[in-house]
Amino acid sequence: MLRIILLLISSHFLFNEFYAQSETVRVIGDSLVGKVIGGENVRVVTGNVKINQGNVNITCRQAIQFLKRNEVELLGNVLVKQDSVVIRTERGYYYGREKISYSDTSVYLDDGHIQLSADTGYYYFNEEKALFISNVNLYEGFTKLFSNRLTYFNKLDEAVALGDVIVSDTATIIFADSLQHSKSKNISIAYSNVKIVNEINNIIITGDKLEDFGDSNLTRITGHPVLIQIDTSSTGIVDSLIITSLIMETIDDSSAKLIAKDSVRIVRGAFASENEFTLYFRDDKKIVTFKTGEREPSPVMWYENTQLTGDSITIFTKENQIDWINIDRNAFILTSNEKYNNRYDQISGRNIKMYFSEGRINKTIVNGGVLSIYYMYEDGEANGLIKSSAENINIFFDSSKVSDVKMYGTPASEYHPENLVKGNEKEFTLPSFKIYLNRPKKESILQLKKRK
Repeated sequence: MLRIILLLISSHFLFNEFYAQSETVRVIGDSLVGKVIGGENVRVVTGNVKINQGNVNITCRQAIQFLKRNEVELLGNVLVKQDSVVIRTERGYYYGREKISYSDTSVYLDDGHIQLSADTGYYYFNEEKALFISNVNLYEGFTKLFSNRLTYFNKLDEAVALGDVIVSDTATIIFADSLQHSKSKNISIAYSNVKIVNEINNIIITGDKLEDFGDSNLTRITGHPVLIQIDTSSTGIVDSLIITSLIMETIDDSSAKLIAKDSVRIVRGAFASENEFTLYFRDDKKIVTFKTGEREPSPVMWYENTQLTGDSITIFTKENQIDWINIDRNAFILTSNEKYNNRYDQISGRNIKMYFSEGRINKTIVNGGVLSIYYMYEDGEANGLIKSSAENINIFFDSSKVSDVKMYGTPASEYHPENLVKGNEKEFTLPSFKIYLNRPKKESILQLKKRK
């Protein structure tokens, strides 16, 4: 009896409990009251409570110790520490045998690298692992992550987030169903319903999987990725660039480029392209498409009723409009006639440059072994064709119609009258002549994106 009285009136007390499977639990407080609840001995410690087990230290205003279960309910201004890990909450539980803390109210964790908060949280001290559930927020520098559930491995500095994942920094927001992040390896992987939003450049990329390799500034998106960039030109016209492929990679360095690989399709206004490899230089305002090998198909591009092919096609833009196009090696242009479906103007050469003004073509320069076939019309009616050859040709346009042609370097032309042309149009084709029927359309790409 005297021992109990001394404990109750002491300003502080200390008691030890020994368990075969755990370290000693020590509790210090201003007062202790012993109770029996449901046949179990319970001690209520109040005032300046301190709990210690190995390298785990806990402070709170009140602790309820369930002796048989070796569990402690923690109440009021709860602070849990293990090395650099600090956990704060208003109500929690500590399980001494397993060395696990739990809170079913707002809980916060800080390990010196990240700050973590949620509605509910567990921390496993032996594993140095946190499991946070519901309205999870993780902060690391300028990066913020939100999810429904997150497991954080403190020692490995890795995290796994599940459910409605949102990751944001100063420029980009990433949405996904789940995400894995390793700070030590500087790698992040997002899975399912991935969407990347860059508000500065008005770019949205969607796909099934994202891999971000921070050390190399490389991000890879797979699973039928689709890029959409919405721009407004100087004339006020709202246009969108759409790129889809099997693999996309973005490199955020001085080149700031996007790489699209395999089954690439591009649509922007009256322009469309299909190719196997595309480079999109965001800051330099240009798109480069090219064939990746001798046996690989050449990129194909369409502009209104014109088809362009070559080993490499580069589009240069200015104020969000096409400025000029460069077709390099095996360059070929084919233009259809709206009235005469089987008549195609054709021109080929080593290199072709097409220049535009306010969205309309105004000049074309063809260099190197130029061959051309142009159909003639008089008052809208067919009037034969002209076959020409030269080393270089300059073609000038007015309202998108040919206004002048200048040929250089042993030019030669021959006229074929209508009576010899009509019905024999297939005989008047250049060696590179081929019609591609797989022109991509914005609607079909977006419908495919919705189905995915």
